[in-house]
Amino acid sequence: MSKVHVAILAMPDVQLLDVVGPSDVFAEANRQSGTDFYRVALVGRDDSPIRGTSGLRLLPDRTIDDAPDDFHTVLVAGDPLIQTRPIPETVIAWVKAASEGPGRLGSVCSGAFVLGEAGLLDGRRATTHWSQAAEFARRFPEVKLEPNRIFTRDGNIWTSAGVTAGIDLALAIVEKDLGVETALKVARELVVFLKRPGGQSQFSTHLATQVAQRTPIRSAQEYIADNMTADLSVAAMAKRAGMSARNFARQFKLEVGMTPGDYVEAMRLEAGRRLAEETTAPMKKIARDLGFNDDVAFRRAFVRKFGVSPVAYRRSFGA
Repeated sequence: MSKVHVAILAMPDVQLLDVVGPSDVFAEANRQSGTDFYRVALVGRDDSPIRGTSGLRLLPDRTIDDAPDDFHTVLVAGDPLIQTRPIPETVIAWVKAASEGPGRLGSVCSGAFVLGEAGLLDGRRATTHWSQAAEFARRFPEVKLEPNRIFTRDGNIWTSAGVTAGIDLALAIVEKDLGVETALKVARELVVFLKRPGGQSQFSTHLATQVAQRTPIRSAQEYIADNMTADLSVAAMAKRAGMSARNFARQFKLEVGMTPGDYVEAMRLEAGRRLAEETTAPMKKIARDLGFNDDVAFRRAFVRKFGVSPVAYRRSFGA
């Protein structure tokens, strides 16, 4: 069995879990398989200690002055502020050189920005942390961004969502290399999901919509938030706003970024997510209190939005 030499590239202010999460998965895979199949090296821009966002420092094993030829798998760790500062050309060049080999190339969290700057994701499916997805899509329009995915694989390019999703990605790599039985043993030992239910939208605690600037539309938004079970049809809300239904719908979408119907459903589902997480109320009652026709309609909409049922969500995140 040939060994896999893994490089985890990290820059200053790295999110440390982006590094230690995958590396612990690979180390545990060695232990569970009784082999030293994975050899992991931390790569830095130079040989200085790499300071993480928490203040802890990591010592690199290698630097980008060394050619990446002997690495089969290269993962680029993320940085919460990576989108606000330029990525060094030397880092981009090293990653491009790594992509020319026959092995795997991947990213954890916002490390996808490095792959994007290197042009390695153009025309490919990819994901990144949900909070940085909008900026990523704006900066790299040629990438087929899938912002709700925990991780993606397109050919030999792997990308993962925020922080702990690097563990999911590493487990998928272990499953491919050593089989599902070893990957399952690793997941059990680390007390994590082998395949996490749903996508990363279930971890977002804010509703990604704009607050309208004009008073009638903003008032409509406030009314929706306080009256989930009311008649929230376009006709009813337009009448409250003193506008025609057509003009209300057009102005609402212009200012809020979505149709009134989509906004109402999104608000109801966000409230449902919080109630599933923070209360023990039956799903039928939650559905009724939020204005859904029944719990079946609530469940279908919830799965469509978050990729997991309300019951499964509560099982994972409920207090």
